[in-house]
Parts: sequence; C-alpha cells; structure tokens
Amino acid sequence: MKIDKSYNLFTFFTLYIAQSIPMSFFSSVLPILMRQGDYSLVAIALLKLIKLPWIMKFLWSPIIDRKCDSINDYKRWILGSEIVYALLIFVVAMLNLQTNFTLIIGLILLAFISSATQDIATDALAARSFERRDNSLLNSMQSMGSFTGSMVGGGFLLLLFQQIGWGKMLPWVAIFVLLALVPLQLNINLRLRERQNKSKARPQDMYLFFKQKGIGKHVLFLFLFYSGVIGILSILRPLMVDLGYDMKEIGAMIGVFGTATGIFCSFLSGLFIRKIGRKKSRRIISLLIVATASYFLWVHASGNVHSLVAIMAGIALVWGTYGMASTIVYTTSMDIVREGREGTDFTMQIVITHLSSMIVAIICSRIGDIFGYDGLFALEISLAVISFVFVWFYRPPFSMDKLEMEQIPNTSHNE
Repeated sequence: MKIDKSYNLFTFFTLYIAQSIPMSFFSSVLPILMRQGDYSLVAIALLKLIKLPWIMKFLWSPIIDRKCDSINDYKRWILGSEIVYALLIFVVAMLNLQTNFTLIIGLILLAFISSATQDIATDALAARSFERRDNSLLNSMQSMGSFTGSMVGGGFLLLLFQQIGWGKMLPWVAIFVLLALVPLQLNINLRLRERQNKSKARPQDMYLFFKQKGIGKHVLFLFLFYSGVIGILSILRPLMVDLGYDMKEIGAMIGVFGTATGIFCSFLSGLFIRKIGRKKSRRIISLLIVATASYFLWVHASGNVHSLVAIMAGIALVWGTYGMASTIVYTTSMDIVREGREGTDFTMQIVITHLSSMIVAIICSRIGDIFGYDGLFALEISLAVISFVFVWFYRPPFSMDKLEMEQIPNTSHNE
C-alpha cells in the first residue's frame, strides 16, 4: 500500500511539473525577446495578460466537476488538455518569432487555457484520490512541481534557448509534456473516494461556496497568509540588480538556488504538516514569514546586504518560507472542498491567492518607490505580524486539527 501511495504522489508530481515548465519558460523568455525587439515597457507589461486563463479558470471549473464521475472521466480531461497543450507548443516551435510574433502570443494564450483546464481536472482528481489526512503530502507534490517547473522553465531552458534556439528546443518541451502523462496512464492504483453528495455541480456553486458558514474568515486567510513574503519575492531581482549582480548571477542565485530551496522546503513541509498538524503548522510558518521580513529589513538597514553570504541566506529564507507557505495554503484549501465541487472550490481558493499576491506586490512596489527598500520591508513586517495574529486565532470551515490531535489512524471522507 505504501508503494501505491508513493506512485500516486509521483503521478501528480509529474502532472504539476508538466503544466508548469512551458508556462515558466514562456513567461521568462518573452519579456526578454520583446525588450530586445524594442517593444515598449507598457507592451511588455501587457504580456502578463497571457496568464489570464489561470486567473479566470474558475469560470469553467464547474463544467469539469459536472462531467467527471470516474477515474476515466478525469483522465480524458487531463490527457485531452495536455495533448492540446503539447500540440500548440509544437505549432509555436515552427513559427518565426520575428514575423509571427502576434500569432505566437495568441497560440500561447490558447496553450495556457489548455494548461489551466488540465490543472482544474488534476486538482479535482487529487482531492478525490487521497484521504484528507494525506493532503499535506499531496500538496507538497503540488508545490514541488510548481517550483521545479519554475526552475527548469525559467532557468535551465532559458540558458538552453540561448544555445540552440526556439525551433530546436520547444519540440522537446512538447515531448516532455506528453511523457509526463505516462505515469497517469499507467497508474492502476488510483481510487476515487465515494461521494455522499450525488448532485451535479452547477455554475451557481461558485456563489454558494462563499455562502458557507465561516468562509469569510477563510477568504481573509487566503488574502493575508502570503502577504508578508510576496512583496519581497516581487522585488528580489531588482534588489539584486541594484546590488550589482548581473543576469547570469541572478539566474543562478534565484532561479536555481532559490527555487531549489523552495522545492526542498515544500517536501519537508508536507511531512512537517502531517507530523504536527495543520493548526500548529500554520502558526509556525506564519511566524517564519515574520522572521523572513524582519531579516531583510535588518540586513538592508545594517548594510550587510552587500555580503554574498547574507544575500544568499536571504534568498534561501524567502524561497524556503514561500515553499512551506504554499504547501500549507494548498492543504488548508483542499481540506474544505465540497463533494462534487472539488475542482471548482480548490480553483477559486487558489485564484484568490493569485489576486491577493498581485495586489500586495503592486502595493509593496509602490511603497518601495516612495520610501525605498527599508520602507517596503517595514510594510512587509507589518503585514506578516497582522497575518500571524490572525492565523493564531483562525479556524478553517473544515478543520483536521481535532482529528489529528485525537490521532485517528484513518480519516473518513465523510467528516
């Protein structure tokens, strides 16, 4: 049974990394190519709209929940979406960047729609394939897959692109996306938890999710939890430019070392959450976020930021904390999905974290422009402390904490 669970976890890790690598690569390489082609900064900023499908994907998530009743239903959605994703990457690889740039942007947008659809189906299948007590391990695979995709797509592939070019590299990316489907196709151990609620998902379920008792506090948790660290992540590269590091050094230090730290801490946090429980984990990780923001204020205000050791420690701290925070947010969110609405509920919760991260990043960047890095880090400490106080008293609508304290060996899906 242990082997089966390990293979199930590996199956989802491959699915999460497959959706993340191409997206990370396109998001990293296109702004560089546009700037080299003398596009304006406004045009480059508008490029962020290609990620819009990942913000809007909650709109079609009820359709997937409604259509999926069996393992094969989920597999058809996942396999179909990933095959379309790979085919679109193949087509993009055959186009010339200079003469077909607008068409390429349009095809990438379609590819991201396919990827977002795969993500909905994957999240829903994951929620139904594991007992709630195993969500921390599952969601650590989700965090690890995302961070690994960022490291490979935004780091290694970027370097490879400079060596072999667009047309030779992208077909291999598409092939990898297809190969990542093999573990799912061969996995005969996946079993769905029986649904007690036999009703089908409907569009109004998105609205009804927010009508649940206690959901307002949970939404506030999703808005606050990342706030003390996300602003630091958003200005980390500009900070290092100001410190005199070049693009290659920044890529190695953040894209490889930082992301690798996030992967490692995501894995550790899955075990950590399972060992001590959700409530204690949320409190400890929120305290780590306070410590991270405080470290950056101290190291910058004291002038130690010019030390390589100090900046590397900061990179490890911010990415490691972010990796742990991602796992506990995913785990807490997956704990409260409703039967028959797994994809809808989980998608809406993660979209809330995306939106809040965008808002916090913009506010922090503006504060940084006005008051400098010290002002930005002070704001991050304030947000982190507010989040810590809130998390200390926070109780999610559905909580595993009591069950974990009672050390119930097998958690039923009917809880």
